[in-house]
Amino acid sequence: MALDESKFIWMNGKLVGWKDAKIHVLTHALHYGTGVFEGIRCYSTPEGPAVFRLTDHIKRLLRSATAFKMKIPYSAGELIAAIKETVSKNGLDSCYIRPIAYFGYSDMGLYPLKNPVDVAIACWRWGTYLGEEGLKNGIRVKISSIRRHHPSIIPPDKKICGGYVNSAIAKIEAKEEGYDECLLLNLDGTVSEGPGENIFLVKDGMIKTPSLDSCILEGITRASIIEIANDLGYKTREEKIKPEDVCLADELFFTGTAAEVTPIREVDGKNIGNGSRGPITEKLQSAFFEIVNGKNKKYAKWLELVKG
Repeated sequence: MALDESKFIWMNGKLVGWKDAKIHVLTHALHYGTGVFEGIRCYSTPEGPAVFRLTDHIKRLLRSATAFKMKIPYSAGELIAAIKETVSKNGLDSCYIRPIAYFGYSDMGLYPLKNPVDVAIACWRWGTYLGEEGLKNGIRVKISSIRRHHPSIIPPDKKICGGYVNSAIAKIEAKEEGYDECLLLNLDGTVSEGPGENIFLVKDGMIKTPSLDSCILEGITRASIIEIANDLGYKTREEKIKPEDVCLADELFFTGTAAEVTPIREVDGKNIGNGSRGPITEKLQSAFFEIVNGKNKKYAKWLELVKG
C-alpha cells in the first residue's frame, strides 16, 4: 500500500516538507538498525482529532532507547507536543503517526554512541493495516517457519528498528505462500505473536493471550483489550500457549496499533470456529472502536486531543 503523503514531517525540532525529509546514506541506523520507533494512531472524535494513548507510546519509545543507551534529545513532553503539532499542521483528523529516533551520520562502525541522535515524526492517512475486508470477515494466517528472537538476542519488548528484520522475513514468507499474515513461535515452540501484532484466542468463553515471557512486545492495544474485556465481564488469562491451542480455538484475533482488532478466520488452511469473525471478537472490536472514536467517556483518559 503506497503512502498517502502529507505536507510536513517534523525533523529535529522543525517541520520540513514531506519530500525534503532526507538523511545521509551513511546514517548509522540505515546500516545497523540502531533506531527505535513507535506506531501511534490519531482518531476523529466529536471533540476533534485525538491520539490514542499518546503518553504511553512515548514512554515506551523512551524505554526502547535504553537498549542502546541512546539519549533522545527531547523530553516526553516535547515529543508529545511535537506529535500534536505535526498532526495539526498537516490538517489531519485521523492518521497513523510514526515517531523514530535513530543514530545519525558521523561515525561508522558498530559502536553507535559517537553519532548524533536524530528524531523525526511523520503522520499520514492510513486505513486498517490488514484491510477493511479482514477487519470484518477475518484474515488467513500461517504459522511461520521463522522463530521470534529470544530476549538474550534482541529484546522483543522494545521497538528496535533492526529487530523488525525478523518480522519482515516472516511476513515475506507468509505473503509468498498466499496468506495475509503469519504467527511466530518462540525458540521453545510456544506461541509468541504476529510480525507486528499481539494475538488473542477465545476458548469456551475464556480469552487468552501469550504471557510477557513469551518473547512478545508489551502491546499498548493488547493491554487496552485486556482491560476492556475484563470490564465487559470476560475472564482473561496471560499464559504460555501451544500452537495446537491456536488451531483448536473458538476464535482468534490480532491486536496492534496498525492492525487495531483484526479477526483471524483461518490458520494453516484450517478454519477457526465457523471460519469468520467470532461473537466475542466482534464485541471487543466494537467496544474498541467506540472508545478510540470518543464515544465512550469511561475511557476518555486514553484519548489526548490534538488541540487541547
